Amino acid sequence: MKVLVAYASKYGATEGIAQRLGETLRASGLEVDVSKCTDLDAASGYDAYVVGSAAYAFNWRKAARKFVEGNAEELAAKPTWLFSSGPLGTEEVDKEGNDVLKGAEPKQFAEYEELVHPRGTQVFRGAYDHDKIRGADRIIAWMPAIRDIMPEGDFREWDAIDAWASSIAQELQASSARP
Repeated sequence: MKVLVAYASKYGATEGIAQRLGETLRASGLEVDVSKCTDLDAASGYDAYVVGSAAYAFNWRKAARKFVEGNAEELAAKPTWLFSSGPLGTEEVDKEGNDVLKGAEPKQFAEYEELVHPRGTQVFRGAYDHDKIRGADRIIAWMPAIRDIMPEGDFREWDAIDAWASSIAQELQASSARP
């Protein structure tokens, strides 16, 4: 079974998640390609899809949105999963007691529910390094108020990423074993 893991990443944290998903899926015996959304012309030729993006202000990056919307028919016809990265820190709940990961879902998860019928969605914690910020983001990132609220570090939870990829592999293997 051939799986495409497509991603849009601004500073590399989401790319790392996509690569790890690909490694875990491969270790489960699946044939996997991991590619940037911008490097893909079309989504044809795969049996399943895992698509993800970094989220900023509750939105996926444009390249991921364009990929999903441009390939919606193909994605809707095959098993598809969506993921996002973004929340920083280790808190499980916010000040109001709400789940941090659930609260960080990009609006595309709801929008794409009818469009591609994903079998699952998942938000993963991201990573942030002040020194890697570039362009216009650098001006904002270096403001003292922003530096104080943006925890620096790699908060990606590799065990959660591996577990999600393993559950996808199990579902794909079970569906391909059915007559």
